[in-house]
Amino acid sequence: MITLGIAISLLVPALEFFAEVPVTEFLFGTRWAPTFADATFGVLPLVTATAWTTLIALAVAVPFGLGAAIYLAEYARPRVRKIIKPVLEVLAGIPTVVFGFFAINFVTPNVLQSLLGLNVSTFSVLAAGMVMGVMIIPTIASLSEDAMTAVPQAMRQGSAALAANRMQTSLRVVFPAALSGIIAAIVLGISRAIGETMIVAIAAGSRAQMVTDPTMEGSTMTGFIARAALGDSRVGSLEYNTLFAVGLLLFVLTMIVNMISVQIVRRFRQEY
Repeated sequence: MITLGIAISLLVPALEFFAEVPVTEFLFGTRWAPTFADATFGVLPLVTATAWTTLIALAVAVPFGLGAAIYLAEYARPRVRKIIKPVLEVLAGIPTVVFGFFAINFVTPNVLQSLLGLNVSTFSVLAAGMVMGVMIIPTIASLSEDAMTAVPQAMRQGSAALAANRMQTSLRVVFPAALSGIIAAIVLGISRAIGETMIVAIAAGSRAQMVTDPTMEGSTMTGFIARAALGDSRVGSLEYNTLFAVGLLLFVLTMIVNMISVQIVRRFRQEY
């Protein structure tokens, strides 16, 4: 019922928006300027920025998250795991606005500009994506570690009996056996990355443009919603309804990702 209520609250104003703006113009237009005198409503600039930040976040979070999960599940001693896992999960409790300021005050000047020598401005989808990846590492690591821990010990013993070392057992036995849980963890990380607001609103920038390079500034869907929902637009106006049109698109994209993940998890699911 809550999900249905959310869908209805987005759908009604969005339908009012699409009564004035064609769906094709909204989905395939390459210029997003809903508040300009010559207003245009092509959402692709917001979609490209969202895609870039999500992919960069996954490129950071998946290898580090799965590496941490393998270490905690297969290598760490119980005492070490009891210390490291709570510390790792504390990272998920840091307010995202803090991550946003961390991106523009540390990652951009010290990592991207000084260390890597990249020509990036204060705001970029690269910095936002990297920090967002750090934010979702605990999610992927914790859930993946739980999935690996659930694999029966007999499978590890059987692998050891065939002269496999710990790394071979981890990668060729435990990892495939826990694949459905690992995929679910990654999909949850994707959903968090797509829906993250404060990091991209602060660090990615506010310029709505087609992002073709990660060093560019860009406005994501959630970043636009955060900036536009400040009360500047009159309720019921076309500019106001753009919030709900973008929100509906974000909702649909997240639902599609979750539906695909359910099918993948069912395909690779193994019960012991």
